[in-house]
Amino acid sequence: MSASAVFILDVKGKPLISRNYKGDVAMSKIEHFMPLLVQREEEGALAPLLSHGQVHFLWIKHSNLYLVATTSKNANASLVYSFLYKTIEVFCEYFKELEEESIRDNFVIVYELLDELMDFGFPQTTDSKILQEYITQQSNKLETGKSRVPPTVTNAVSWRSEGIKYKKNEVFIDVIESVNLLVNANGSVLLSEIVGTIKLKVFLSGMPELRLGLNDRVLFELTGRSKNKSVELEDVKFHQCVRLSRFDNDRTISFIPPDGDFELMSYRLSTQVKPLIWIESVIEKFSHSRVEIMVKGQFKKQSVANGVEISVPVPSDADSPRFKTSVGSAKYVPERNVVIWSIKSFPGGKEYLMRAHFGLPSVEKEEVEGRPPIGVKFEIPYFTVSGIQVRYMKIIEKSGYQALPWVRYITQSGDYQLRTS
Repeated sequence: MSASAVFILDVKGKPLISRNYKGDVAMSKIEHFMPLLVQREEEGALAPLLSHGQVHFLWIKHSNLYLVATTSKNANASLVYSFLYKTIEVFCEYFKELEEESIRDNFVIVYELLDELMDFGFPQTTDSKILQEYITQQSNKLETGKSRVPPTVTNAVSWRSEGIKYKKNEVFIDVIESVNLLVNANGSVLLSEIVGTIKLKVFLSGMPELRLGLNDRVLFELTGRSKNKSVELEDVKFHQCVRLSRFDNDRTISFIPPDGDFELMSYRLSTQVKPLIWIESVIEKFSHSRVEIMVKGQFKKQSVANGVEISVPVPSDADSPRFKTSVGSAKYVPERNVVIWSIKSFPGGKEYLMRAHFGLPSVEKEEVEGRPPIGVKFEIPYFTVSGIQVRYMKIIEKSGYQALPWVRYITQSGDYQLRTS
């Protein structure tokens, strides 16, 4: 079973809008949610699922809103949470920002969307591109004799409309990998993982079938090519368009794509990652404090990291900062107690140096506070850490047109931190 009702509450817990799908839980029960939330928060026992008697509240917070689903049955919790996050995604597609004002300003559309997103407690049409075909932000006038619901909603392929035409048929594939890394003060890697997504931008006519081939280790072993360079993907999640039975059988990623932008799949690799950007810091304490930071690009020499930002924590009572950098620029951000060193373009294999000089009223204070880790942001185009590759993209459409697939690889920082003490 799924949700009985869905509520959107303001930051104080007052309902802005709600939709009763099944009528088996009294709508007045929502009054218990906020006191329960506050009580659990004070006890330090806050959980994503709260219960009051026979009624369960499954909730998430977004911006200044709470989205709450109620149920009295043994509901499929993961389905309900997936629905709530999908609802946020749809509202953001419609209103750009989902907050109290956008709910109040678009009351009628929000109600219509809640009606279409779920039917009798079960998720129904949750693809915003399809919803936008018949729930529009213009004045809603029903034309007599015409159905507002496009055939897509009742099709087997509910995420793509019939009759799409383009003069130039193209597919753009972005393979984006985020590196999460935590290094301790001794230089040992405490945590490292790669989180990857493959995003597509599809401009194809008709109802094409696409087949994507990756250097997936399981596929290579199935086909006797295990000596080739391959990647072991974990926690693979697909868009609903992918034929899962086909993937389970022979690791073929086969699908009829939605039109435009969408995320085809995500994956994780808990592999040992060598730090791409390495930082060494020397902090000298005299009557005034001096910080020296050396940064090395430990990635391929032919690659370049763009938009590098190194956040170096400084004591909260530091003052009168002065900087000297061999490249880029540094600025002091007192409200965050950091120096941010920005380097627009950082080639692999290079080393750069920044010197910062501070006045410190109390040298002892830093010992009490401890030093937070140095954080790094970056993006390296045309490069993946895992070595994942798009080996082929086949596009099959009954009219037999030729289409061009374009592939781009990007590595970026996720949660990338280096401890200094």
